[in-house]
This record gives sequence, C-alpha cells and structure tokens, in this order.
Amino acid sequence: MEISHEINILSLQETPEEKSHDFNPKTFDDYLGQKELKEKLAVYTQAAKMRGEPLDHLLLFGPPGLGKTTLSQIMAHVMGVGIKICSGPMMERTGDLVAILSSLDPKDILFIDEIHRMPTNVEEVLYSAMEHFRVDIIIGQGAGAKSINLPIHPFTLVGATTKSGMISAPLRSRFGITERLDFYSDDELCQIIMQSAAFLSFSITPSASLTIAGCARGTPRIAKKLLRRVRDFAQVSNHAVTDDASVIQALAFLGIDAEGLTKVDMLLLQKIVEHFNGGPVGLETLASLIGEDKETIETVYEPFLMRKGYLEKTPRGRQIPPKKLPWLKKRFLGQDCLF
Repeated sequence: MEISHEINILSLQETPEEKSHDFNPKTFDDYLGQKELKEKLAVYTQAAKMRGEPLDHLLLFGPPGLGKTTLSQIMAHVMGVGIKICSGPMMERTGDLVAILSSLDPKDILFIDEIHRMPTNVEEVLYSAMEHFRVDIIIGQGAGAKSINLPIHPFTLVGATTKSGMISAPLRSRFGITERLDFYSDDELCQIIMQSAAFLSFSITPSASLTIAGCARGTPRIAKKLLRRVRDFAQVSNHAVTDDASVIQALAFLGIDAEGLTKVDMLLLQKIVEHFNGGPVGLETLASLIGEDKETIETVYEPFLMRKGYLEKTPRGRQIPPKKLPWLKKRFLGQDCLF
C-alpha cells in the first residue's frame, strides 16, 4: 500500500452541536422505535464503558433513512467519546483512510456510511486496523521504498450499509456485532412525528400525525420530511392547528395519496397495467418506461409497493397481484374486472 505525500483528507463531520431543523436524539430513551436493537446497543455500550474499552466493531444494515447514523451518534454520546463520520465512496485512496485513522483519539467511533462501496484497496487497510490497531504504509517508490508500521489508538468502526450482501467476507468477519434495522410501524412513526413537531413548535393532532405516518414508507427520514412540508402548507394556509383535513390537503398538494403512493409509484403501476395487463414485466423494461434507473426502482419504490401488496416479484419479472389488479384496472383504464 502506498501513501502519497499530499493526503486528501475527507471532510469529517464531528458530532453536531448546532441546532438543526430535525430533532437529534442524544440518548437511547429519546430515540423512538427499533426497541430490541436499542436495548442491545444500550447493553453493549454500557458494558464497554464499564470496562474502559472501545465498543466492539459494529455493522448496521438496512434500508436508508432508518437511523443508522443517529444510533452511532447516540452511542458516542453515551460513551463520552468522539465520532467522525465519512462515506465509503469518498475514500478513493488508502492515504485518505490512514489519515482519518491516525487522527482518532482512544475509543473514538469512526462511522463509515455505505461501507460496501469502499474501494477494495482502501478496505484492505481496515483489516489490520480493526484487529491489531495498526496500519502498514509504504513510503517512497522503487528500490528506496520502505514499509512502516503505524500504530493507531484503539477505536470502534461502525459500518452502515443498505446492501449487506455486497460486503466482502473478510471485512464482514471482523465485525463483532452485526445488527439489522427494520422498517418502523405507523404507531412508531406517529410518535416520532409528534416528537419532531414539538421540537419545531408546530401544533399537529395525533390523528393527523398518524395520517402522515401512513404515508412515510416506514421510514423516519421520510416522515420528518413530510412533516416539514405539511408545516409549510399549514403556515401559508394560516392553520393554527394542523388536523386530518389539513394534512390530506397538503399531501394531495405534494402528489401523495391516502395510502402514501407518490406519482412515480402510480406511474409504475399504471405502466404495468396499461402495457402488460398487470405483468409480468422485466425490471429493465419497466425502468425504461418510467424513466428511472433499475437501482432506484429496486431500492426506493419496490419495497414499499411490495409491503403494500401492489407489486410482487416472480421468476419472469414484476407483476401486480391478482387481488389488486381489478382495482388498478378500474382506476387507470376505467374497466370493471372480475376474477
């Protein structure tokens, strides 16, 4: 491994102290949802703190927007250590990672988002760093090159990924803790919305919060984004307290129906109904028809549509389940279909 004389250090993000437009939990009690995972992490962090050791390396995986970064910040806060946040795709050279690792204080947390997209040569630097808390670097070139063993402070690596299957076996085996984040229930999202609304000094009824929760695709990030847009709509409309009617108006303005389907969701279903009579249809064909790439369809739209029962995968492609097809044909084609 070579390290250049001019190291391009990533823009590192320390634990944010400034006020943001979202509520940022500082303790596990403030963090709503993911009850079982939260209890496990509370035990792990407390035990490590009692021993005066760094937390074991942790791999968090699951869909985007569920709170992987927030949980890492909470663990750092509970243990009283620093946290540095960076992204796997941004680490193009081994020197970038070496510079970050050498700047860590004892027991600090290094959070790497989208760790599965880290280049292989950079990933290999992590192996000895995670196991032995040292990195091997080569200075110079050719016959004059020499290897230096650089010790680093004991630290905790928290890797976050939306595609755990793409993480190499050698890297995965070095994580002592591996946990998955699941989608949130509507009730959990309702609590998060009420919590965020209180932080924003925004009055909203519990029923209206539950309506937003039902459109948030099981994801807190989307729930908070919808809440901010509903607040914009309520402010312009001079609504002192936001109720169900106001939320429904705001969601319709945003192009979201009562079940949380967006215009793109409906377009995707419409193309399957109009062009393929409900399917099956290949993913590449579907991507071409709606003007989205395959990965976006797979990661953004399909999971929600499948959980709602509007879409299913088959060996021949995507199709609309028979129970939903009559209703969708009536909506898109004006046809009454009996099966």
